[in-house]
Amino acid sequence: MSLFDTFDPDSEEIVKFEYQRSFNPTDAFPETVIMTFKDKTFHALERVCPTQVVATLREGVDIPVYKLDWNGRSIGIFRTLIGGAGTAGLLEEALAMGAKKVLLYGSCGVLDSALTAGHFILPTAAYRDEGTSYHYLPVSDYVDIPTSARLGDIFDELNLPYVKGRVWTTDAFYRETRNNMAKRRADGCIAVDMECASAMAVGQFRGAEVYQFLYAEDSLDGDAWDRRTMGAVPTSSYEKYLRVALEVASRL
Repeated sequence: MSLFDTFDPDSEEIVKFEYQRSFNPTDAFPETVIMTFKDKTFHALERVCPTQVVATLREGVDIPVYKLDWNGRSIGIFRTLIGGAGTAGLLEEALAMGAKKVLLYGSCGVLDSALTAGHFILPTAAYRDEGTSYHYLPVSDYVDIPTSARLGDIFDELNLPYVKGRVWTTDAFYRETRNNMAKRRADGCIAVDMECASAMAVGQFRGAEVYQFLYAEDSLDGDAWDRRTMGAVPTSSYEKYLRVALEVASRL
């Protein structure tokens, strides 16, 4: 048996979030939720609008879900974990709590140096170089992202520049080798991340709408790795990305 044999659509999960003591469903939980990664985003959130905590995810690791009003819409937001497995687990919990539409956003590395730092990227498909997605979908090289069409329409409405393309989702940040990068770039991938394939697989398996946009940071394209803004994104940019996410989420 290999990883490719793990998809099992014929039997139920043994452990469900509903069994955990931290599962306390409430009518206050918003149907539209944002997931993102950086703690500085939540420092910006304090300046942008008032919030209230409506739930806590991950028993033993307190991850508060904040609720706010934006453009007349009730929106939730919480800090997710880096990596496909952690993000998938928290996405499962948010869906179990009542989320219907989920917007995931964060930084990525680019495979084309022409994509400048801060450039918005809308994934259209994700290469499954991770393990989580194989528990949610049958074997394939890519998971397609049909929600990218609607997300592109919203970015157009907001007059935000972006590029669409395939992304490479990998578990192994420190094993993004030059040969593998070249293969993915030749296959049409323009960026690398650690969560997209996993999150999209969960959404499709659970019948939920999952959207994702990325913003470029480091570049793998060139003779040497270029850090660019990785680890040095200014505070003002975190607020900008947050406002973009809120505007997008309010239109989903």
